Amino acid sequence: EDETLVVVDKPAGLVVHPGTGNRQGTLANALLHHFQSISRSETIRPGIVHRLDKATSGLMVVAKNDQAHEFLAHQFKDRQVEKRYLALVYGCVKEAEGIIDVSLGRDPFLRTKISTRSRRARKALTRYQKIRNYRDFSYLRIYPHTGRTHQIRVHFQHLGHPVVGDETYGGKAIQRVQDPDLVESIQALNRYFLHADSLAFVHPDTGERVSFEIPLPNALAELLSALK
Repeated sequence: EDETLVVVDKPAGLVVHPGTGNRQGTLANALLHHFQSISRSETIRPGIVHRLDKATSGLMVVAKNDQAHEFLAHQFKDRQVEKRYLALVYGCVKEAEGIIDVSLGRDPFLRTKISTRSRRARKALTRYQKIRNYRDFSYLRIYPHTGRTHQIRVHFQHLGHPVVGDETYGGKAIQRVQDPDLVESIQALNRYFLHADSLAFVHPDTGERVSFEIPLPNALAELLSALK
């Protein structure tokens, strides 16, 4: 934290901002309670420049004034912010690295989901690097170049490698896992294995590029250790 911004490590299970069914107990509510000064550029999303899904953990930057909010928002819009995620996906990814260039939009039949078959799809680009393959899984570094809703989750479902624990975009994939103890561990997570571990951007005040990293949450690190 400094006078201009805050970088937080959002835990899985925490909704970023109020919405239908989540009026209280969100990150935005907590920010308003904790900080004397927070940007009001977004009335119902004070300070929130970007978001993570409820079940995704990791780094977020929060603006403490409107000028910082606008400066950071432009960086996200111009794709100058470097975001990195760690993910465990089902199945063994063959390529050491790759780019997924598949447009995304609202599913025409299930409006709560994002799909590659949307009639109003927008360009979405995700780059990945394989860290390691396991018997039924692959551990990846992921760099989204665009910021579409559910982008990483839908892109890897499209590849046939949905994110572990993601019932919305790959609930049946757990049937591939042969070890019953691992199945039980995945079901006990109550989240998916997707963690925003690195974030880099230009600071609104100093003009210097700053970067932050955060390790895996204990629950994800323990599951990874069980695979090893």
